[in-house]
Formats: sequence, structure tokens, C-alpha cells
Amino acid sequence: MTDQEGGDTAMSQPMTLRNRLSLNNIRWVKAVSKGVMTLLVSTMVSMTAVAETGGIDSLRTIDLSVEPPAEAMKKVLESDTTFHRDFIEQPPLIPHDIRGYTVNKDVNTCLQCHSWKNASKWGATRISVTHFYDREGKQRADVAPNRYFCLQCHVPQADTAPLQKNNFEPVDSLK
Repeated sequence: MTDQEGGDTAMSQPMTLRNRLSLNNIRWVKAVSKGVMTLLVSTMVSMTAVAETGGIDSLRTIDLSVEPPAEAMKKVLESDTTFHRDFIEQPPLIPHDIRGYTVNKDVNTCLQCHSWKNASKWGATRISVTHFYDREGKQRADVAPNRYFCLQCHVPQADTAPLQKNNFEPVDSLK
């Protein structure tokens, strides 16, 4: 007769509660050890995969370590008139090229022509009075800081195909 561990019970002591608890502890330790080993192996495998990808999972299908050549600059549509707007309060599009313009905290090249002081001299559109009101609605003597960076809202119109199909229809009053 043999016990569950494969030992000879005829030669061993009778199974007492203490022996059964010890046997259960041994089984539990073996099961935990096996689980820990499995966890360690799977962790090592995943760490190897992370090391190969730099730890970044991506849906990209291109190799980011190779820099593709830059796209050709798009032709800007030049116009003596303003572009049509498609919705109320749409910021006007810029009807000229702005390459080389500087707009930063120290300089705003746009204001050389579009400020109220210079607009008539250059035949440019004056900036809207709304640009002189700050976030609290307080009127300022100069362009409000939240309206100073023109290119946050205004962009030049380029002669390109749409990036995405668009079926937007303006309201009847703007058609």
C-alpha cells in the first residue's frame, strides 16, 4: 500500500492530522512554486519583447526610425478679395502666403499690415475689434494676449485636395 506521494505507508507512521497538514503544506508550496516559475518565465519573455520595441506598442505600419523626405510645400492661393466663410464667426482665411512671418511673444509680423494704425496704408483688412477684448470681456488699448497669436485661428488657404471627405453644408444665410 502506498500513500498519495508514492511512499510506502506500511513503513511510515499512521496519517495523523499533523502529517496531513504538513502534506497539504508541501503540495501548496509546490503549486505556488510552479506558479511563480511560470510568472517569472512569462515576465522575462515580455521584458525581451519590450526591449525589442523600446517599450512602445504601436499601430503604425511604418518604421519611425527612418525619416521620410518632406512633402513639397503646398501652393498658397493668393487673392485680392476675402475667401467665402462657411459658418458664422469662422475666422477669415489668410489670402496670401505667410512663409517667413514671425508670430511669437515679442513680434507679430501680421500686425505690421493689419493693425488699425497701418491697415489703410497697406490696403489690408483691419483686425476685428473683438481682438481688443480679453478673456474677462474687458476692452484693452492694444491687441488682447489671447488674440495676439493670429495663427491659432487664421490660416492661409492652400491649393490641395481635402485630407478627408467632407459633406458640410453652410446655413442658407451664408450661401
